[in-house]
Amino acid sequence: MRAIFGLLSLLLVLVIVGTLAKKQLSSLSSAPVAVQNAVAADPAVALPKTTPGATPQQQSAQIQQQIKQSLEKSLQQAHPMPEDQ
Repeated sequence: MRAIFGLLSLLLVLVIVGTLAKKQLSSLSSAPVAVQNAVAADPAVALPKTTPGATPQQQSAQIQQQIKQSLEKSLQQAHPMPEDQ
């Protein structure tokens, strides 16, 4: 009897975990569209531009290069010094 309850509870847990995993995976596939819509609504946020049809490795390299250039540009800009120092 104890083994039957153990097996049924294990089966119930497996069904719950499977259902939750399915929900997470289905929401994950629609997440990029939601992120793009949220970014499009906020003009202060801009996604890096990539070449359409490029491989993920090429897109990653392009984004890394754009971030590096942006960082170098911001480091080269003059910053005002505080007056109390």
